[in-house]
Amino acid sequence: MHDKRCVAELLYHQFAFFSVISNKAEGFPTLRLWRIAGMTKQHNFVVILYHVSCIVQKRGGVMSKIKRAIISVFDKKGIIEFAKELSSLGIEILSTGGTAKALRNAGIPVKDVSAYTGFPEMLEGRIKTLHPKVHGGLLSRRNNPNDMEEIKKHGIDLIDMVVVNLYPFEETISKPGVTVEEAVENIDIGGPAMLRSASKNFQDVVVVIDPSDYGKIIGEMRKLGGDLSYKSRLELAGKVFRHTSRYDGLIADYLSKVTEKIT
Repeated sequence: MHDKRCVAELLYHQFAFFSVISNKAEGFPTLRLWRIAGMTKQHNFVVILYHVSCIVQKRGGVMSKIKRAIISVFDKKGIIEFAKELSSLGIEILSTGGTAKALRNAGIPVKDVSAYTGFPEMLEGRIKTLHPKVHGGLLSRRNNPNDMEEIKKHGIDLIDMVVVNLYPFEETISKPGVTVEEAVENIDIGGPAMLRSASKNFQDVVVVIDPSDYGKIIGEMRKLGGDLSYKSRLELAGKVFRHTSRYDGLIADYLSKVTEKIT
């Protein structure tokens, strides 16, 4: 089904091309895959190329090259070394707040997210990355011409990697005497939003939540010329959703317990 869907997507997005080189594009919206055999040689050549690329992706082939990463982490263990490796591979780094400061102090070239978006961090750090220029760069599908046209129109750059870990909510609520206000301030909003956007678009965006994965990721990127395989991208996305699911569960459980104490 994956392979057939790839061919169908190509046929849909190449409608204008088909209409130029053949009259067989007539009635295209209801075109069926069995008609491929009746197409011109030019049609078959283009379809086969795309068909093969989809199979390569499904079997763990290399995806689009990583050119820009956003890094925003609470747990900074290993992040300096990881960022240095990314920078050595020619990857531009966007960052926020304390993470940007730490990277800059280590001599790593970094661009503040606020400089990229043209919008300052505000509400004492509650809003840093919740901006269309961030999420548009994460959610845009590289093989979708409409997406590419829209982000170009609005001056949005592609972001190919997200390196994020979250505020320590579990550790915060474990402290004796912690107040509800303190707990609530440690509910991460921007981090999970970026993680989910990147994970949804894992074919185009690498998402990294676990510092223990840094070494393995760099190793594979060096082997693949600065890229990461489809399989690795999928595994990393799955890890994110498992993590954010648990994170949200902890928050829900905590708020339920607080509610039970209200008379």
